[in-house]
Amino acid sequence: MYGSLSFVEVFGLSPFPERLKQAAFAIRGDAYTPRSRFNLGSLLAGSPRLAFDAWLSHTRADRRAPIMNLFNHTPTPIEEGWSVRKRQMCDFRGGTLTYDSHNGTDFAIPPGTPVTTLAAGYVVRVSNEFHRGGLKIVIDHGGTLMTTSNHLGRVTVRVGDRLTRGQRIGLSGASGLDMVAGFPWISPHVHFNTWLNGEPVDPFARAGEVSIWRDHNSPTPCPASKVGDDEGLTRSAVSESEIAKALSMCRDDVARTELSRITDPYEAAMELVFRQNYYPTRFTTRVSPFAQKVARSGRLDMPFGCDSFVGSVLVDAVVPDAR
Repeated sequence: MYGSLSFVEVFGLSPFPERLKQAAFAIRGDAYTPRSRFNLGSLLAGSPRLAFDAWLSHTRADRRAPIMNLFNHTPTPIEEGWSVRKRQMCDFRGGTLTYDSHNGTDFAIPPGTPVTTLAAGYVVRVSNEFHRGGLKIVIDHGGTLMTTSNHLGRVTVRVGDRLTRGQRIGLSGASGLDMVAGFPWISPHVHFNTWLNGEPVDPFARAGEVSIWRDHNSPTPCPASKVGDDEGLTRSAVSESEIAKALSMCRDDVARTELSRITDPYEAAMELVFRQNYYPTRFTTRVSPFAQKVARSGRLDMPFGCDSFVGSVLVDAVVPDAR
């Protein structure tokens, strides 16, 4: 369908019975998770004006990847459920290029685009939650900095792999309930999360902040001279006492039992960060499992190579596409 990707891979539909079960969970929720919130206006969050070009594998002539949604600094309460509505928005500029519950950065790109590491790191999770971003990779970059790349079509790395900067980790897709339900009006995209000290953070800097992008608030691909850089990588240091505290905050008996069975402290910490961010209402309080807190610093490149893009552009910025 898109290069070597099949239709099933693009949308992350296998195994189909499991995907149906996960879709039902998003619609109904459970005892600990409110149902997702959406309306017809949610299609606007999917950037329909970008969608057709991306589905047809068209890219901008200036080779810039459009950013269609930014991190929302005024999210609706998590107790009300994940909301894809556009009612309460404030991006890093004070603008509205986001939606209620959005806690990441969305790059609108054609399926089959190679996805790369934003910095050297360790793969700590590869999974496909149809109701929570589809096929995804979670990477620990050390110093409590973690990233996730979601809605992938294929992954080419495994848990435990040590990755260098700019290394290919998979191909973009459109996996996940939101893009299947909104096809073709929702643009295929990679939803990229940044977590620091276990918390979701905006890689873009507001006034007075330090950007987590290496090119301040202008994410660009890793320069060819830096591709393959190991950067003296070490795993993020974790705290067993903080892990125990985080476990005690889990409201879900089943999830707490599963987490308690992980005997390796580092693996337990990585799983806790994942669950606290993807299933926050299962915890009474978010507790960082790391040994120390780390300040923001410019460490990340775009999750795509120079052969795909030269930079990025906010879709509401006045930057014409010179075709």
